Amino acid sequence: MTQEIGGFAALGLHPSILAALTAVGYEEPSPIQQQAIPVILAGQDMIGQAQTGTGKTAAFALPLLSRIDISKREPQALILAPTRELALQVATAFETYSKQLPGLNVVAVYGGAPMGPQLKAIRQGAQVIVATPGRLVDHLRRDEKVLSTIQHLVLDEADEMLKLGFMDDLEVIFQAMPATRQTVLFSATLPHSIRAIAEKHLRNPQHIKIAAKTQTVARIEQAHLLIHADQKVNAVLRLLEVEEFDALIAFVRTKQATLDLASALEAKGYKAAALNGDIAQNQRERVIDSLKDGRLDIVVATDVAARGLDVPRITHVFNVDMPYDPESYVHRIGRTGRAGREGRALLLVTPRERRMLQVIERVTGQKVGEVKLPNAQQVLDARIKKLTTSLAPLVADAEASHGDLLDRLTADIGCSPRALAAALLRKATNGQALTLADVEKEQPLVPNSGPRERSDRGGERGERPVRSDRERRAPMPLGEGRARCRTALGARDGIAAKNLLGAILNEGGLARDAIGRIQIRESFSLVELPEDGLERLLAKLKDTRVAGKPLKLRRYRED
Repeated sequence: MTQEIGGFAALGLHPSILAALTAVGYEEPSPIQQQAIPVILAGQDMIGQAQTGTGKTAAFALPLLSRIDISKREPQALILAPTRELALQVATAFETYSKQLPGLNVVAVYGGAPMGPQLKAIRQGAQVIVATPGRLVDHLRRDEKVLSTIQHLVLDEADEMLKLGFMDDLEVIFQAMPATRQTVLFSATLPHSIRAIAEKHLRNPQHIKIAAKTQTVARIEQAHLLIHADQKVNAVLRLLEVEEFDALIAFVRTKQATLDLASALEAKGYKAAALNGDIAQNQRERVIDSLKDGRLDIVVATDVAARGLDVPRITHVFNVDMPYDPESYVHRIGRTGRAGREGRALLLVTPRERRMLQVIERVTGQKVGEVKLPNAQQVLDARIKKLTTSLAPLVADAEASHGDLLDRLTADIGCSPRALAAALLRKATNGQALTLADVEKEQPLVPNSGPRERSDRGGERGERPVRSDRERRAPMPLGEGRARCRTALGARDGIAAKNLLGAILNEGGLARDAIGRIQIRESFSLVELPEDGLERLLAKLKDTRVAGKPLKLRRYRED
């Protein structure tokens, strides 16, 4: 592994960070990591133009962790993210990379959660803060010195932040930090508004641009299921009932999860084993050999333990836990579909992981369609089909070879041939439930999707949806030199005025004072824009999306 990690070691990272990378199975730095890590380690400001999925989180997390002084119990690095989901994802990455750095604390700061524990974690000396802009400004209102010790700032997905209307919040945050800080900005695109921020707040930044590679995986059928995190084991058991697999590898994130899931599968009669970084090499080889020759059918593994695993009979991959990045997903599902065979990959997605699913689809260039969890009837049908398949070959000459024995047994026991056959079936199936009522009782239904979770997109600081009786209210008087435009996005879509403002500023290249009043209604919104050049502006905004939905601004006719 020393040779494999050599690429990272050559970048000058802290030895403890290199140890953490070895533990999670990172081998070679991606292009953005190769170029960005030395720049950030040197303390220079930087603009990184890179798509999600290129490894940019590690590109800033690894050098920042190498530069943080753990002996100082104070915030030193601030990472701003546009949404709660991304903030949690980045915070998890920092925690993973810092596992060999005792005393390093990370706090995620986002809307929809109590403010008290977040502020307490900051005051107790969390060295890394990962935050959404709106909630961080809320904390600054309570304590204006929260960011006074920040030495490193990262704006992750800066273009998305501006689309969501965080321009004003960013200015407040910039003013609350020392001017001597290092500032790193990552953005997939560099519109005028992003360049304006860079010119104002970055000092002689280096510009790094990386093109994302589209990755495709041939011969592998991909699908996902929406599931609650605490019901994954039950979901896996149901899927195994109906999926016709030869051999299967199930990926989880932690060593303990490999042991827990493998134990649950063994208890249900599956030939399963765990594979993780704590397993000795000779034992790992025995597990893989057993999977190859059929003594095992299922291996539950972490990413690092599955590196280099090549078993042609693997027909299925279950991503029980979401991978850390799209590259890991591609590596995982590549364990099936080997030697020209077809493969099937299933991904369990919790409500908070939907955004990562979208990233995976974008990076791989493939749609990962949704399937539903098998219901009790499907499980019952699968069990009966397996039983039929196992018994059918035995029926051909059974009466000739065992007919006399059947007559004797029915006579000795004093029962009908039907009753004896039923008893033998019960024994053959080990008491497995083979009625619909028993299956429903044995495996309670698991919801196919979780409840819609609140995110920062809908108004991080508690904006309330506009009441439906405002739908009929007449528009405000139009300002001079303005034209009123309409979009079908409204309060019911989780849209706030700042979302529309940020999107139009970002994509339209307008100055802030060029945009007039914005009125949010339940099912639509009204925006005042300059009359002069309106058609050109609407053409520029044609493909703009707000909170993932098309903006589709049109001139509003008030007749």
